[in-house]
Amino acid sequence: MTSISFYHLLHQPLNNALPKLLEKVYGAGLRAVIKLASNERMGELDEALWTFNKHSFLPHGHMKNKFPDQQPIYLTTGDDNPAKATVLILVDNMTADDLDKYDRCLEIFDGSNQDAVIAARARWKIYKEAGHELIYWQQTEQGGWGQKN
Repeated sequence: MTSISFYHLLHQPLNNALPKLLEKVYGAGLRAVIKLASNERMGELDEALWTFNKHSFLPHGHMKNKFPDQQPIYLTTGDDNPAKATVLILVDNMTADDLDKYDRCLEIFDGSNQDAVIAARARWKIYKEAGHELIYWQQTEQGGWGQKN
């Protein structure tokens, strides 16, 4: 069953926090799919991944690029997984019907958006009832993550 980690953004926006998480995913030799709410949002994150750190490189592509099956990090607004990623990252309150096709899921939500917090709590409850292993991480003031019970 898929292990699901919730990441509660409090001090940095997604475009600053997600690249740091992706460095860990990519550094572990894993492939990831990031599901976003819109093409505009996908473009913003694409740009953020290219420019977040001049000393680091996160190879990635999106559904409008060539060779999607070769992308270790793949951005999409759909449920496609052309590179057979084992990590699914859901942002913008997105959901996935094919969650069990992944080993891990990272649910990232904005703590300053009350609707996002309510939606994340509802998904937590659904996942818990389905028997998924759940972990909750809260963003620290320094931009890192602290696991909470």
